[in-house]
Amino acid sequence: MTDTLTPPAYGEGTLSEVMPSAAALLGMPGVSDTLGMGVSLPEARGVTVLLVDGLGWGALRAHQDLVPDLAGLGAGSLSATFPTTTPTSLASLGTGLAPGEHGIMGAAFYLPETGHLLHPLTWRDEPHPLAVQPDATILERAERHGLSVSSVSPRAYEHSGLTRAVLRGGRYRGADGFGERVAEVAQAARESAALTYAYWPDLDRTGHVHGVESEAWREELRHVEALVTRLLDVLPDDHLLAVTSDHGMIDCVRRIDLDGDHRFRHGVRFFAGEPRMRHVYCRDGAASEVAESWQIALGDAAWVMTRDEAVTAGLFGPVVADHVDRIGDVLALARGDVALVSEEVDRPVSSLLGQHGSLTEDDLRVPLILSRGRASRG
Repeated sequence: MTDTLTPPAYGEGTLSEVMPSAAALLGMPGVSDTLGMGVSLPEARGVTVLLVDGLGWGALRAHQDLVPDLAGLGAGSLSATFPTTTPTSLASLGTGLAPGEHGIMGAAFYLPETGHLLHPLTWRDEPHPLAVQPDATILERAERHGLSVSSVSPRAYEHSGLTRAVLRGGRYRGADGFGERVAEVAQAARESAALTYAYWPDLDRTGHVHGVESEAWREELRHVEALVTRLLDVLPDDHLLAVTSDHGMIDCVRRIDLDGDHRFRHGVRFFAGEPRMRHVYCRDGAASEVAESWQIALGDAAWVMTRDEAVTAGLFGPVVADHVDRIGDVLALARGDVALVSEEVDRPVSSLLGQHGSLTEDDLRVPLILSRGRASRG
C-alpha cells in the first residue's frame, strides 16, 4: 500500500469552498472567492456549478483522450470532503460547511436524537430535514441577497430529504434527460446575476455497476464531455461554468467480509457507513478495544481509529458538539482497492464493484474546471 492518509484542506481547497466562491463572484456579502474563480471571469454576470457525480481527478486525467474539450480547458483539482460520498459532499457543496459543521456524516450514520440510522439517499420526510441540518444553504443566502437562483436536477430528487436539508433555495428546475438539462441551465443563465447548481448522476451509476475501468464507464465519460461542450455553447460569454465532482471511485477487487469474522462483532453494537468507510458504534467503554481488534484483523487493508483520533486529525473539519455522536466510536477507512463488505448491513451497496468513501487520492481528489461560456448574450 502506497496511499497515505491526508485530511481534506478545509477552508482552502475543498467542495465546501465552491458555492461560496461562486456566490462571492456575483457580489454576495459574507463569503469570499477562496478558489479564485474570478481569475477566470472577473466580471461574471452568472455562474453555473455543474457537479458530475463520481468523476475523480485521477480517472479524468487517465482518460484525457476521451474528453479533449474538457482536457483543453486546463482542469485543476480540489478535495472532496470526508467521508467521500455523495450525501456528505453535496451537503458541503450546498452549505459551504465542513461535515463536522453540517452533520451529514456519510451514506448511513447514527442520529442520536432519533435513535436510528439515517440513510440520506433514501430519506424523505422523517426526521424533518430542517431538524437534521438547520443552517442556511448558500442557495438560500444568495436568493435572499437578490440573486436569481436555480437547481437543475432530476425530478425525483426535488422533494427528497437530502435536497431539502442541504440544497434548498431558489427555483428547482426538474430535468431528467440530456436535452432538458441543457435547456434548463441555458434558461436559468439568461437571468441577470444567476447562480445555478446542476447535477449529473449517470457516470456514478455506471461506475458503481461496471467499474471505472469498463468500456461502459468510458462511454459515459464521453457523455460528460458532450454535456460540458454543449453547455459552453449555450451559456453566454459573461457566464462562468465550474465543473466539479463529489468523489472519485475505485474498482474494489479485494473484498473483506465483515460478517464472517467474530473480531468485527466483539464489543460492537452495529456499524454503518459504506464499504470504504465504516462507522462502528460500540458498546460503552469498548471503543479502544474495538479499534485495536479491527486494526489487527484488517492490517494494512484499512486505517482504523477512534472517533477522538479522527476528530483531532481534522478528518471532518471543525465538529459541532451536537454532531459528535453521529460519528462512529471507531472508524475503518479502506486502503488501496479494498472494500469492507457486509450482506447483513448493506447487501446491495456491498455487491457493487465501484466504490468510494475513504481518503485515498482516488477517493478524495476531484476536478475543478473553470471556463466562460461561448455564446453572445445578445
